[in-house]
Amino acid sequence: MSDPVGKLPSELDQLPDRDTEETAEWAASLDAVAKAAGTRRAEYLLRRTLQHAEAAGLALPKLLETDYVNTIPTSAEPEFPGDEEMEAKITAWNRWNAAAMVTRGSKYGVGGHIATFASAAWLYETGFQHFFRGKEADGSGDQLYIQGHASPGIYARAFLDGRISEQQLDNFRQESGGNGLPSYPHPRRLPWLWEFPTVSMGLGPLSAIYQARFNRYLQNRSIKDTANSHVWAFLGDGEMDEPESTAALALASREQLDNLTFVINCNLQRLDGPVRANFRVVQELEAQFRGAGWNVIKSLWGSAWDELFQLDTTGALVRRLREVPDAQFQTYATRDVAYIRQHFFGANAELVQLAGVLSDAKIAECFHSSRGGHEPRKVYAAYKAALEHKGAPTVILAQTVKGYTLGAGFESKNANHQMKKLTTDEFKDMRDLLGLPIPDSAFVDGQVPYGHPGANSPEVQYLNERRAALGGPAPARKVHHVALPAPAERSFAPLLKGSGKQEMATTMAFVRLVKDLMRDKETGKRWVPIVPDEARTFGMESLFPSAGIYSPLGQTYEPVDRDQLMYYKEAKDGQILNEGITEAGAMADFIAACTSYATHGEPMIPFYIFYSMFGWQRTADQMWQLADQLGKGFIVGATAGRTTLTGEGLQHADGHSHLIASTNPASLNYDPAFAYEIAVIVKDGLRRMYGEKPEDVFYYLTVYNEPKVQPAMPEGVEEGILRGLYRFNEASSLESAPAADAPKIQLMASGTAIHWALEAQQLLAADWNVAADVWSATSWGELRRDALECDEALLRGEVRTPYVTRALEGVTSPVLAVSDWMRQVPDQISQWVEQDWTSLGTDGFGLSDTREGARRHFGVDAQSIVVAALAQLARRGEVPASAIKEARERYGL
Repeated sequence: MSDPVGKLPSELDQLPDRDTEETAEWAASLDAVAKAAGTRRAEYLLRRTLQHAEAAGLALPKLLETDYVNTIPTSAEPEFPGDEEMEAKITAWNRWNAAAMVTRGSKYGVGGHIATFASAAWLYETGFQHFFRGKEADGSGDQLYIQGHASPGIYARAFLDGRISEQQLDNFRQESGGNGLPSYPHPRRLPWLWEFPTVSMGLGPLSAIYQARFNRYLQNRSIKDTANSHVWAFLGDGEMDEPESTAALALASREQLDNLTFVINCNLQRLDGPVRANFRVVQELEAQFRGAGWNVIKSLWGSAWDELFQLDTTGALVRRLREVPDAQFQTYATRDVAYIRQHFFGANAELVQLAGVLSDAKIAECFHSSRGGHEPRKVYAAYKAALEHKGAPTVILAQTVKGYTLGAGFESKNANHQMKKLTTDEFKDMRDLLGLPIPDSAFVDGQVPYGHPGANSPEVQYLNERRAALGGPAPARKVHHVALPAPAERSFAPLLKGSGKQEMATTMAFVRLVKDLMRDKETGKRWVPIVPDEARTFGMESLFPSAGIYSPLGQTYEPVDRDQLMYYKEAKDGQILNEGITEAGAMADFIAACTSYATHGEPMIPFYIFYSMFGWQRTADQMWQLADQLGKGFIVGATAGRTTLTGEGLQHADGHSHLIASTNPASLNYDPAFAYEIAVIVKDGLRRMYGEKPEDVFYYLTVYNEPKVQPAMPEGVEEGILRGLYRFNEASSLESAPAADAPKIQLMASGTAIHWALEAQQLLAADWNVAADVWSATSWGELRRDALECDEALLRGEVRTPYVTRALEGVTSPVLAVSDWMRQVPDQISQWVEQDWTSLGTDGFGLSDTREGARRHFGVDAQSIVVAALAQLARRGEVPASAIKEARERYGL
C-alpha cells in the first residue's frame, strides 16, 4: 500500500521495521475490509483492536474517546445486592421532601434548588446504600464532596433517618433563629453533618484530589491508616468549565490515586442553558480525563436502550448518537415521538428502518427518561468497577435528565435551575409517579406536606441497617479532640534573644523557628511544610535532606546535587509538600492538612509559605473555603509588602493582602516587625489552635526578605504583640533626646516599616527637636476585631473600651501610622483612636526599583515620615508651617 502524497512523517518512520512483509499484510487486510465491508466496518475493527490492546496492557497510545455508549454493557453488570423496590421507596421519599422543603421555603423568598438532586438522586442513594463508608467503622471512613446544589436531597435523607427535624427542614436557608439549615454544604454552619464546602464551583474537585493525595501522605508517613478511605467527589458537567475543576487531573493520575472517584452528573445543562450546546460534553470530558490518565466509566443509557442497540446491526444508531449535539438531545427529551422520528431517526435510511420496528412508547421512554444515572443497577455497576480499578483514579460520567420526576414543566428545561417551586397539581402528579401514600387531604391551604413513612417503617429500618453495615450515618463530620503538647521553650529561645550583630530577614526567622519546631519529639512529625516551588527563595532548602520532599514513589533517580549537603531529597515518607507552580494546589493541600484533625482525628500543623502577592489576591476564595471548613494552620506571606521585593515589579508588589485578609472572620492577621514577635505569635497560635480549648481559626503572617538586625524581646510586651500594639521605643531613650517640652508625635508602624519609623524618630529628634515614640503594630486586624467586639458589646448594654484606645490612653500627641501596605490597612482602626490620626502607605501600583527608590516613590521612607509628622504638628500649631517646606528641601523631596 503506497503512502499518501504529502503525508507528514510520524514517530513510526523513525523506528526500523523488522518485518516489512508482515506490516504490509496488516495494511492489506485493513484495505480489504474497507473495500468489502465499508470504511465504517474498518473503523470499528481498528477501535476494537485498540481497546483490546489497551485492556491487554500493551504500551500503545490510548483512545481518548470511545463510542457514545455505556462502558459497562447490561450483560456485564454485576448482580445488584440490594432490595431495589425498597431503595426505590427510600429514594422517592427523599425526592419528595427535597422538593417540598424548597417549595415551602420559596414563600419566604429564600430560594433553593430542586432540579439538581432530582437528576442525581440515584447517584447519591446508590452510594449511601452500598458504598459510602461512615465514621463509626475502623479508620476514617470515606470523604464525600457533595455537589452544593444537591443539598436539599441530603437534608431530606437526614430527615428520613431522624437526624434532622421537620422544623429544621422548614428553616432551610433561615439560620439566624438558631435552628436552621444552611443553603449549601457549610461545615461552619452545620459542623456535625458537612465535612467539605463545595459551592464555590471548581474548588470541590480540586480539593477532592488533594484530599485523596493527603490521605496517602498520612498513610506513607505512618500517621494514620487511610487504606480504606475513599474520596468521592460529586460534580456537575457545567462545573467542569471552572479551570480549578481540571487543574490537578494529571497529579491524580501521576500519583496513582485509586482512592479517588469523580462522579460527574451529566445532565447536559448549566445554570442558563446547555453545557455544550453545539458539542457533546460527555465525549469532551472523556477525552480530557483519559488523556490525563484517568480510568473513565460512562453510564449514559438506561436499560430501555438495550433493544435499540441490539437492533443496530450497522452501527448507524451509535454513529448518530455521536454526532447529535447536546442541545439537540435536550430538545428530543422535551418533544413528542413524531418529532424524534423525523429529526433523529430520519437522518438516514438505516435509522428509519430501525425506528420502524420501535413502538412510540419505547421511543418516548428512551429519549425522555431512560438514562444510566437513573438506574441503580447501572450506577452500582459503575461504582463497583471504580473501586475495583487499581493504579489510577476513576471518573464516572453518568448521564441524567435535569429535573427528572418533577414533571414536564421542569425536565430538561433551560430555566429549571432558577425554578424554585412546584404547584400543588405538579406535586400530586409527582406523588402518583413515585407511588407515595400522601393523600390529597394532606395539602392544607395549598401547602405541600412533608412525607415520612415512620421511624419504625421498613424503609427507615432498611436505611439504618445499610448505614450500620457501612459504618454509620453519612455524610457526617466527627471531631475527636486531641490536644497537642506545647513545644519545648528552647525552640523559641533563639528568636526571643535576637540575632546580635547578624542581620536576618523575618522570612528566615520564621523558617528557622519551624525548622527547630519540626525537631520537637512530641509534635515535630505533625508539621506539614507546604510550598509552591519557592522553597529556596524562602531559605527552606536546608529542610530537604532532613525532612524530605514527599513523593509516593520515593526517589527513583540520583539527584544532580546528591554530593551536596542540602541535596534535593524526595522520599515516600517525606514531610515537605513541594507542589510545583500552583498556589491553588498548595492551598488545597493546606486545607486538607488543616482539617485532618476532623477528617482523620489526627491534628496536623501545616504552614503554607508563598510569595505574598500570590496568596490572598490569587487564592482568597480558597481562604474562605478554609474558614468554612474550620481549618487550623499558618499561612505565611513571604517577601511581603509593596517595597521589599521591588526588583520583581508590579505583579510581585503586594500592598493589599492584609486588607483582603481582614474580610475573613476566621483569619488572625499579623504583620510582625521582629523575629521575637514571630516567636510569640506562633507559640500562642499553637496554643489557640491545638491546645486544650482549640479555636476554629487560622493565622496569616506576613514576613519580609529584607535582612535586619533582630533585637531581643523587651520585657512585658507579650500581651501587646498578641493584641496588636505596644510601645517599642520612647523618644526619651534616644542618646540625643529632645527637650522635655518638645513637640511630640506617636509613630505607629507594622512589619518592615518599623525600621523607617525608627530612622524617622532619630531625624525628628536631631533635626527638628520633635519627640517621637515608636509603636509596633503587629496586627491592625486584631486591633479592629477587638474594637468591633467592644462596639457590639455596647449594643448589649456592656461598656468595654477597645484595646487600642486603652493602649494610647493619656497620650495627647497625634498619631502617624505607616506600613508597607496601602493606607486602608492601618486606617482600619482610626475611628477608635482618640488622638489626631493620619497615615502613610503604598497606595497605587507597584514598580521595579531599589527599596529606597520605591519607598521614596510611595512617600513612606524615613524622610517622608518626617515631613508628614511635621505637617501634622504644624496643623496643630506646634511647629512652624515653614518647617514642612524646609524639610522637603533638606531631604530632597
